[in-house]
Amino acid sequence: MRSPPEKPLATSKEPQERALRQLVEAVLYEGLAQLRPASTPRVLEWRLGGRHYRARGTIGPFGRPRLEPASVQVEGVGGSWRPADLEALVDALPADAESRRCLMAELSQTIELCRWNRDNLSLADRRSLPFAALDSALGEGHPYHPCFKSRTGFSPEDHARFGPESAQPFRLEWLAVRRSESAFSLSGTEADFWHHELGAERDVLADRLAEMGQGFQTHALLPVHPWQMRHLAQGILQPWFADGRAVALGVAGPRYVASQSLRTLHNFDQPGASSVKLALSVVSTSSLRILDPHFVLTGPALSGWLARIVASDPLLRGRYRMDVLAEHAAALVDWDGPLAGHLAAIWRESPKLAPGEAAVPFNALTALEADQTAFVAPWLSRYGLHAWLDRLVEVAVMPVWHLLVAQGVALEAHGQNMILVHRDGWPERIILRDFHESAEYAPDFVLEPDTAPDFGAIDPAHAGPVDDRFHAMRSPAVLAELVTDALFVFNLAELTHLLCCLHALDEPAFWQRLGRRLLRHAIEHGLEDRLALIGIDAPRLKVEALLSRKLGLGEEASSHLVPNALLPFSANPREVS
Repeated sequence: MRSPPEKPLATSKEPQERALRQLVEAVLYEGLAQLRPASTPRVLEWRLGGRHYRARGTIGPFGRPRLEPASVQVEGVGGSWRPADLEALVDALPADAESRRCLMAELSQTIELCRWNRDNLSLADRRSLPFAALDSALGEGHPYHPCFKSRTGFSPEDHARFGPESAQPFRLEWLAVRRSESAFSLSGTEADFWHHELGAERDVLADRLAEMGQGFQTHALLPVHPWQMRHLAQGILQPWFADGRAVALGVAGPRYVASQSLRTLHNFDQPGASSVKLALSVVSTSSLRILDPHFVLTGPALSGWLARIVASDPLLRGRYRMDVLAEHAAALVDWDGPLAGHLAAIWRESPKLAPGEAAVPFNALTALEADQTAFVAPWLSRYGLHAWLDRLVEVAVMPVWHLLVAQGVALEAHGQNMILVHRDGWPERIILRDFHESAEYAPDFVLEPDTAPDFGAIDPAHAGPVDDRFHAMRSPAVLAELVTDALFVFNLAELTHLLCCLHALDEPAFWQRLGRRLLRHAIEHGLEDRLALIGIDAPRLKVEALLSRKLGLGEEASSHLVPNALLPFSANPREVS
């Protein structure tokens, strides 16, 4: 089964080397430095900040630069070459001094926390781990973003206690917040909700609140991440404690462990119970990991609508089976004040499996184990590379694509948001999660627009004209950008790159075959006209420029056009295979 690799896979035990390499790949991909013709095959050369750089590597599907480890060099005096310096590279970026300073600080934090992992955690085979444990153990971080483990504000001690890699269980802190300052979105009564989530612990918190001279008539419960409570209690929460708007109730409830997304926590004591997503005032990759207040209370309505769409479509219940994890409850404090987004919670269902099924986060498929073999290697040996990969496309890609083309709804299907359900490695179905900020539809393209929730009635910010800022988008092409960016460019392309390097997959041929499969889907189901509206046959696709956005280079630089690896495909049904 194993063939000699076509090219080296970029792996390194030195965190600084990885951070530098991913920074360079992002710089080249987003056009912050221009590639120039190289005199040596498999060598990329460019200029940045008046210096001449080079690295061994290739340009992969969608124009993604793929550099070899420890190969980035800068030309010195007299034409000599030496290893490039990370700080000098950052200083040469076309951004203001403060943006470069923040980037360097996050890169340094990423390197420090990666070194902590390397020095303190043992590497074990992860293939046999149950879903939640595997979700925590996928500590590789973002495969493209250079700040893949920045976690600003976390000390090494915080990282050890609350980072997913250590998988340390911890209980949540609890606040009672004056009802005039809080809002909930629940499917039933508040009492029933807390009884289900907390059981007898709800009475423990009630007793603590009573000791403070307050009760649930005036105050509502809210869980808070322990790090977030410490962070807020030292500053912005102090006046709330002083005037009674908030009452600290201490630690209670079941233990949780952090998932790979850091702020989403799995219930450690009751694995089948809901997970909870909590606000964290830390920056990880591109974002401050609070919960955007305009996407909290709308979450349950959105995921409920998605579940109804899936249930109403025979293909999404059968051939392209998709399951969604409902975000069934949400809570928000200080809707439009200084605490907005810093105190919030979203509760989400956990995966439900049938006997014989197992589940893995989709980005586990791109992981390497301690022996440097692919996580999926045993599955490929058992079923064959092409048979397994074709099945994966049918099970994981086609449901997301069908939801887009047939129903007019786009999901941000990146590696953390997808869960592959399998039987002994054979793909069975796909589960999607985490919709509250990352599901979109176009009112003129969604199949049944009258069924869409009135998001403006939940949060007035959604009531304005469609402007691509919330769930409603102005055109089907904008929807397609979300899917092609997340599912193809920054998700499935990681898997095909790994399979190319370790299992001799012909990457260009795979992507062209996938393009033909997407076209065949439209022909089979009479969706050619709808497919034409999303522009998948364009020679170049729009992709988010994650580094440029982080550097604050403006709206025009926040995305860029890349070669469409899905082309060419024929519009003649007889030529589609």
